[in-house]
Amino acid sequence: MKQMTPPDWVVEEWVANWYRALDRHDDIERLWYHLTGDEDLVMVFPEATARGHDDFRKWYETVTNRFFDEQHRVTSVKVGAWRDGAATIEVVVNWQARVWNPPAPTSLWLGFDAYQTWEIVADGPDHPRIRKYVVDRLEPMPGSAEL
Repeated sequence: MKQMTPPDWVVEEWVANWYRALDRHDDIERLWYHLTGDEDLVMVFPEATARGHDDFRKWYETVTNRFFDEQHRVTSVKVGAWRDGAATIEVVVNWQARVWNPPAPTSLWLGFDAYQTWEIVADGPDHPRIRKYVVDRLEPMPGSAEL
């Protein structure tokens, strides 16, 4: 029997929903819906690599307490071929945020285009999950402070 995998438009909307949750700084319990099980999860960020749920929780607590007024705008999602219930997707997202570095008198604006490669797995025909998430590179926008 052929495994049911999500169509591209479902993956694209799911990616957008992931970033909406990050912008809102949703409770971490809501984010588990987007991620695979603890033993399979690997997320590579510019500042850290998270292996499993505990590492991801630590990373998430750090960034949600550091960055504010976040806005992620997905500019591209390319879904590769599904094989054995998994696919690689290429994601480009424009990320803008503010950060305050005490005791500075003002916050700083950050703006980057983030080029990413994700490995996703199908949890049914309408629900992908992230197994591997890699930020390949960040390209700063003109006028952005350094990360």
